[in-house]
Amino acid sequence: MKPTVKPQSPNFSSGPCAKRPGYSLANLPTDILGRSHRSTLGKSRLTKAIVDTKRILGIPADYHVGIVPASDTGAFEMAMWNMLGARPIDIFSWESFGEGWATDIVKQLKLPEVRHIQAPYGELPDLAQWNPKHDIVFTWNGTTSGVKVPNGDWIPADREGLTLCDATSAVFAMDMPWDKLDVVTYSWQKVLGGEGAHGMLVLSPRAVARLQSYKPAWPLPKIFRMVKGGELMAEIFEGSTINTPSMIANEDYLDALAWADSIGGLPELIRRSNANLAAFEQFVAKTPWIHFLAKDAACRSNTSVCFSLDATPEQVKKIVKLLDAEGVAYDIGSYKDAPPGLRFWCGATVCTADIEAVLPWLEWAYAEVTKA
Repeated sequence: MKPTVKPQSPNFSSGPCAKRPGYSLANLPTDILGRSHRSTLGKSRLTKAIVDTKRILGIPADYHVGIVPASDTGAFEMAMWNMLGARPIDIFSWESFGEGWATDIVKQLKLPEVRHIQAPYGELPDLAQWNPKHDIVFTWNGTTSGVKVPNGDWIPADREGLTLCDATSAVFAMDMPWDKLDVVTYSWQKVLGGEGAHGMLVLSPRAVARLQSYKPAWPLPKIFRMVKGGELMAEIFEGSTINTPSMIANEDYLDALAWADSIGGLPELIRRSNANLAAFEQFVAKTPWIHFLAKDAACRSNTSVCFSLDATPEQVKKIVKLLDAEGVAYDIGSYKDAPPGLRFWCGATVCTADIEAVLPWLEWAYAEVTKA
């Protein structure tokens, strides 16, 4: 039978992601609007975003955190164009975004000493193939495949190369071993449901040392430059952004950070994401026609949760459209480059009660679409 109870929030998009429970645009301060981001007020708000980020995530004090242009993509491109080329590179990819970094390294930067270790959607490459004398480029969580790195145990403390990690759908939902990561990037619009266009760049002391000792052979556009006269441009990591940021988007991010604080910080954010995944795990265990794309539970994402169905691609599209039309689940189709299926965002801003409410609708929609 057609269910009657709908999720309070049907927003399950993997980016921009659902706003936090109780969110209201009217609650954001507006005194910063119309003011320069370089004013005392503007810089203080941007600095607060950096300071609160480091505190909530437990980022080491000697790491640098900066707000940079162009979302996670801009932050990661910035890191690659500044740091790669000093050593051979090992790229690990298992979905579209990792493949994109490989394309940039091989076809745009045209670096010669590159190994590309791949795995198909739903699987993880053999991380033991990494040579710790090489730089490594990888995503922590494959947003379009639902496959994550289970931990950082495979990264040696005495590595010689840098670890460059795209962690945009992992930070605030998974434990990040900061001592194993030299470059980490993410965007506001993922786990905390912030607005787009801004990226976060986290650098270890080893990454800073690379910036100061290595000069790439190619020219760098202004928005990528982090070094001047051989020294790190420290102001980038103190609230002075390279280009003009959206101050209202920054207020939105500060609101999300304040909410994270109010519910118990990082442990509670992780717990909420895990609880959402657990609700789906219980459903999949008793439902024969739906399957996790990530079959290994140890590598299964608790944010971008991806499924395959016992249905044709056209039937999957009809299920997605039907649930959208009913107003119970928006933006749940798999990524355009991924196998046909469903993708539900399960990050901390999504309530487990909404996951539980959508499950009967999934059963109903599947029955409606696949019945003879």
